[in-house]
Amino acid sequence: MLGPFTGSPLRLSGLLWKVPWRLSASRKRNQRKRLKLVDDVIETVQSSGVQCHALEKALELPKEHEMLPKDKYTVFSRNTRGYRKGIHKVPKFTRITHRVNPPGF
Repeated sequence: MLGPFTGSPLRLSGLLWKVPWRLSASRKRNQRKRLKLVDDVIETVQSSGVQCHALEKALELPKEHEMLPKDKYTVFSRNTRGYRKGIHKVPKFTRITHRVNPPGF
């Protein structure tokens, strides 16, 4: 097609920001680092003597070294085949905790 509606490589290729289907080693390392930092914060708050409902819920979560790799890098998704998808495909996965899955997953 000619004229102003000619297809460009960008237009023909689809979405510009593509999400990789697998986490790279560096992204896995950063995920483990984030989990360890959260564990350190929870321990620091606990050692300070503060008691609140949020701290009690945080203490129930598994620590990074107790989690299986499957739980570190994937999350439960009822719409995905196999009921799991990569954590990097979840929007804002760096701000939300996904340490607990439904029973059986």
